[in-house]
Amino acid sequence: MTVLVLGGTAEARTLAAELHGRGVAVVSSLAGRVARPRLPVGEVRVGGFGGIEGLTAWLREHDVRAVVDATHPFAERIGTNAFAAAEKAGVPLLRLARPGWQAGDGDRWHWAADLTEAAELLPGLGERVLLTSGRQGLGAFAGLDALWFLIRCVDPPEPPLPARHEVLLSRGPYEVDGERALLAEHAIDVLVTKDSGGTMTAAKLTAARELGLPVVVVRRPTRPVTAEAADVAGAVEWVLHR
Repeated sequence: MTVLVLGGTAEARTLAAELHGRGVAVVSSLAGRVARPRLPVGEVRVGGFGGIEGLTAWLREHDVRAVVDATHPFAERIGTNAFAAAEKAGVPLLRLARPGWQAGDGDRWHWAADLTEAAELLPGLGERVLLTSGRQGLGAFAGLDALWFLIRCVDPPEPPLPARHEVLLSRGPYEVDGERALLAEHAIDVLVTKDSGGTMTAAKLTAARELGLPVVVVRRPTRPVTAEAADVAGAVEWVLHR
């Protein structure tokens, strides 16, 4: 049995290791957008499949018996392609989706449908922004000349970028003490993030709460409805039942 894991997340790496340890042949697919990705155990392929038709053909050619979409919650295109290709190839598909973050007591969250709406909210919330939405789509903030941005991402972002900014190349996981110090050092008064979920980058939310800072949270895009697991254990159980 060969299982294709669409990865790039910590959950995908853990899943590959768990399945590999149980003797399941796993191929992990990475989009190739990160220069130095953390690689899972087992076979790894990097790069796209060539859309829905390319992925459908690949599933058939490699006799894949199950697909687990464990991509980032905002990897909308590959999620849509995986759903369509799995349906065409007659291969069962599971979405491994970590739960989103939930606001708690003391949080000052402002939800946005996308990065454009997030940019529209900012002028009324602060002047110095920690922007942690990744390196794509930053053009949405390019017109906010009155604001200053600390842009934190794994790889260098491409223009257009805000006129007043500093880029901080960094990779999680992060701890609350470090995040609190970062916010204070740069006099940050508002945070922007996507609802990525998980624990690797959640410390910034705790630090923002402790400092009383507003947070703009971008909602997850809608995904096709399919079988879903909230954690690796559930995904392993689903695969083994195939």
